[in-house]
Amino acid sequence: MTLRCAAVTPRMAVLCLAPPPARFTLAPARPWRLCREGTTIAEGVASRVVLPLGPLEPGTEYHFDCDGETLAFTTAACPGALEVTAYGARADLPDTLLAAAGNGAAFAQAIAALPTGGTLIVPPGNWLCAPIELRSDMILHLSEGATLTAPADRSGWPILPARASDGTMLGSWEGLPEPCFRAPLHAIGTRNLTIEGFGTLDGGGDRGDWWTWPKETRNGARRPRGLHLIGAEATRLIGFTIRNAPSWTIHPQGCRDLFAACLSIEAPHDSPNTDGFDPDMCEDVTILGTHFSVGDDCIAIKAGKRGDKGEEDHLRPTRRVTVQHCLMERGHGGCVIGSEMSGGVTDVTVRDCEMVGTDRGLRLKTRRGRGGEIARIAMRNVTMDGVLTAFSANAHYYCDHDGHADWVQTREAGAVSHLTPHIGRITVEDVEVRGLAHALGAFLGLPEAPIGPIRLSNVTLVSHDPEARAEPPVMADGVRALRHAGVLAEHAMIEGDLRPDAAPLSTDDFLNRSPAQP
Repeated sequence: MTLRCAAVTPRMAVLCLAPPPARFTLAPARPWRLCREGTTIAEGVASRVVLPLGPLEPGTEYHFDCDGETLAFTTAACPGALEVTAYGARADLPDTLLAAAGNGAAFAQAIAALPTGGTLIVPPGNWLCAPIELRSDMILHLSEGATLTAPADRSGWPILPARASDGTMLGSWEGLPEPCFRAPLHAIGTRNLTIEGFGTLDGGGDRGDWWTWPKETRNGARRPRGLHLIGAEATRLIGFTIRNAPSWTIHPQGCRDLFAACLSIEAPHDSPNTDGFDPDMCEDVTILGTHFSVGDDCIAIKAGKRGDKGEEDHLRPTRRVTVQHCLMERGHGGCVIGSEMSGGVTDVTVRDCEMVGTDRGLRLKTRRGRGGEIARIAMRNVTMDGVLTAFSANAHYYCDHDGHADWVQTREAGAVSHLTPHIGRITVEDVEVRGLAHALGAFLGLPEAPIGPIRLSNVTLVSHDPEARAEPPVMADGVRALRHAGVLAEHAMIEGDLRPDAAPLSTDDFLNRSPAQP
């Protein structure tokens, strides 16, 4: 059977309309209809493989018909629902701190009043609000036409400390415990939380001054995320649009059992560090049918970072991440791992996806001093169009204040210790690349810890970008500019059987070397 139900809540359902090799786009588009008690209540034409449905009635059986197939599903029961207006929240207010604070108080009262497992409904309108903290066992339902908006003025904006009273990590910045402003929508230590609907979360990064100090602090704190989930378990994110985050858009930190489907994640192409989705020290994460168009990496998978003195008490691994049926547009990378990966990132699969105009397709980045392992990374059945470099792994990434130091960038073998990063098996299968600019693959490992094995199978290079200008394919010192190159590597083990029409597989040196260098 083609149809399957990927998720169901009291008021939403997520359906997959076609199995692989279908990717994000459903071609040809397929008409569908939704029936209840034999009556058609909704219909349309699906152009995407993953389809969100809603709003639905709780505890109700539905029949979904598409292309001659029928799927029956029943929505979950709802123990109770409230609208935010019942507690004094008001829509379409002027952008003032007083209005935002008033709505923030109303949301807090409504959340506290919800029964266990209940739903807080945000009706259509623009809801200016101070930062909102969600709780366990609740659903936040953003109605179509509802926008939850952060105020432009950050005066008095609450700050999340670096650590809780028991020492666990709360606030963070690029993998380290640091105070940060609370996200406009956030949750700490929750279980069974759902955020859903066809409404919008607007983080306000395009208003105020958030994007003018990307690597600095203000009032002793770093910029907030758009949606920050800390230590959350059993979380579902379904259907909504999230845009204009002050920094990373969705940041699950130390979370487990996270399901995200049919989101639209948006930021201007020149907005600083507005990654789309950054699972960080998380386990069992699924990102399904989501559309990215952001100012930095679309998906950046992380696992914390050791400090300059090797601090690691906050580190946890990231394991078992699946990205499927997604569209990544623009951004610095389609799916990126690192550079914060000290806790280790393993068992990541990116499959049945489309990437358009991302600088890189699959990108791994780390450096000496990070430690940790990246292993069992797979990309399957993916198309790329207009990428600079399709696949890269870089163990000399020049991040942080000492990124250009000789001990980070030297190509001489160093001592192996717990601070040595290791990049293991990478598998790339059934990938088609069009409009390539710099290189099909660029793999730069450490002499003391080579990368691999890297297996490239059935990779087809269809065309190059005729307007491409030569540039280094990875961010490391001493790398020469490339244009329309094939697969190049140093201190990396490459295996492959690229198609005849792909660029030739090689392990040529692609570094700039003076005659005195080895």
